[in-house]
Amino acid sequence: QHHCKQVRSRRLMKELQDIARLSDRFISVELVDESLFDWNVKLHQVDKDSVLWQDMKETNTEFILLNLTFPDNFPFSPPFMRVLSPRLENGYVLDGGAICMELLTPRGWSSAYTVEAVMRQFAASLVKGQGRICRKAGKSKKSFSRKEAEATFKSLVKTHEKYGWVTPPVSDG
Repeated sequence: QHHCKQVRSRRLMKELQDIARLSDRFISVELVDESLFDWNVKLHQVDKDSVLWQDMKETNTEFILLNLTFPDNFPFSPPFMRVLSPRLENGYVLDGGAICMELLTPRGWSSAYTVEAVMRQFAASLVKGQGRICRKAGKSKKSFSRKEAEATFKSLVKTHEKYGWVTPPVSDG
């Protein structure tokens, strides 16, 4: 167990350094309460031809804020990742800010994935899934909660384990 914690710490330190060196400022990271295992990640860029990028410009949204928590056995298990703000619709973002992506599940995860790679994949799936910033009065102000995200994620993993991971055609919503 001690060895696992060392592997996790070493790996996360390296990831932080690599992200700090990114020339394109694609993402930036802040540790939550100075914990190496709890990150707030700011996604600064999505595809500039997307409606989501348009939404970000129009609403003066500088970044999409996500929270990643790394389990004791990371990198052998995926981090739990959820959207904190702004409130998004579609783009495979569900109740509570849970994210529907197979690579974030134990079955879809590989210890070779870096946080940067996961974030690039997430940015692509947001756009592919027609993600938009929610502008409905009242709804856009309601913040996502971790409990809600965890419950949603658990149920979507169950559903996908039963029916498989098929990306539905965009027309299905």
